[in-house]
Amino acid sequence: MEPAELAERVLARDRPAIAAALNTIEDQRPAARARAAALLDLLEGRGEDALRVGITGAPGAGKSTLIDALVRCFRERDQSVGIIAVDPSSQRSGGAILGDRVRLRANASDSQVFVRSMAARSHLGGLAEPTRAGVIVLAAAFDVVFVETVGVGQSEAEIVNLVDTLIFVAQPGAGDTIQFIKAGILEIPDIFAINKADLGPLAERTRHELFASLGLAEPGDDGWKKPAILTAARDGRGVPEVAEAIAQHRRHLESKDLLGERRRRGREAGVVAALSERYGSFGIDRLGGEEALRRRIAEGPDVRTFGDLLAELALEIETALTSSS
Repeated sequence: MEPAELAERVLARDRPAIAAALNTIEDQRPAARARAAALLDLLEGRGEDALRVGITGAPGAGKSTLIDALVRCFRERDQSVGIIAVDPSSQRSGGAILGDRVRLRANASDSQVFVRSMAARSHLGGLAEPTRAGVIVLAAAFDVVFVETVGVGQSEAEIVNLVDTLIFVAQPGAGDTIQFIKAGILEIPDIFAINKADLGPLAERTRHELFASLGLAEPGDDGWKKPAILTAARDGRGVPEVAEAIAQHRRHLESKDLLGERRRRGREAGVVAALSERYGSFGIDRLGGEEALRRRIAEGPDVRTFGDLLAELALEIETALTSSS
């Protein structure tokens, strides 16, 4: 299908078309990139109302279980849900090892729920270029989009440039919370979910550590007071509260005129990351270096989409590289 037809069918929530669109943006062959850029240009402005939620935290914290419970919660509100589950990459094929994420299969029979695994490739933070583009595709088709990261360390901070609301899932007693606090990662999330609350005092102690270390009792610089919610995702405890916190954070961003700015910064970071992935520092230097590139994007017109910007700057780099060879 041509990009225009594919975009029209994605907007109609045609599941085969959504899968085809994601296949298109994951195709990294040069000939496919122009089609992907055209598709993104058609879809990006159509998903402005979608909730874009990131779920991060250490492996084993219960991220997938929490998403599964949140999906049921949003479906009860008659909201459709798209999910990108970023998985470790196969060293042989480069594809996602866990396929379509069997841990998220509870809602698999629901036509208004779509799950897609994407490979982390060489990115520790799990945000390879197709992941960013995948959010644009799913936001055009669904009311809520979740992105679950691999959960492996400080590079998880990249996800804040991709979503409107970031949730950190803490696992009581594992020692991860203190390590993440030391690494500075926990300054980034908007909501904290202390999972496995059935552990009782251990979960309460983790919640207390977060409040004491991060000053959660007071609002941040943007006026948002970050909640720390005890959850037991397997039995649904605390899950409606997390869903409501997501909605409240969205209302806060809109009331303070912060949503557009957050997405603008995310678009800028996404374009820089995508160009760096494709061409490395040598290619970025053709545009004057990373700082010059960021200034150029920030000072340009806001009407340009992620796909349009990426295609324009990629062409400029490739022209410069060709002329210098």
